[in-house]
Amino acid sequence: MEALWTSVVAVGGTLLGSVITHVFQRLASRRNEEFTRSEALRQELITTYSGFAAAVEEYRRGQANRWFSKVADPGGQRYITARDEAHRLRTVARQALYRVKLLTDVQEVVHAAEQAYHRTRVVSEAQEHPEHVERDGQAREAIEKFVSTAAPLVR
Repeated sequence: MEALWTSVVAVGGTLLGSVITHVFQRLASRRNEEFTRSEALRQELITTYSGFAAAVEEYRRGQANRWFSKVADPGGQRYITARDEAHRLRTVARQALYRVKLLTDVQEVVHAAEQAYHRTRVVSEAQEHPEHVERDGQAREAIEKFVSTAAPLVR
């Protein structure tokens, strides 16, 4: 009879050990999946945020080039080329803005991205050089604000 109880305890211990191992493996697997998913999202956010900052900075440069070309020769080929390039860069920046909006739940980041885009959009509308310098500075500051607002989300 003693051998029977020994066998029952051994089988019970083995089953209990298997169940506990299974539970812990599932928990570890779930934690690993959550970490992998959150790291993939973090990497995607880094790519999106840096891509937006780069695109809007290029757009700012294109807007400045458009403004200077317009001042130098309002109807000339240089201005037309700069204007067309600024339009292309605006489209690239807008697409990057959409990515930010799609991936971000934090409204402060979305607002900062929208501000950077809009401040950059009006750079070429300045009438005089001091106004252009002011608008360009506001665009640069808005881009910096976007970066500083988004940065804590990817650290």
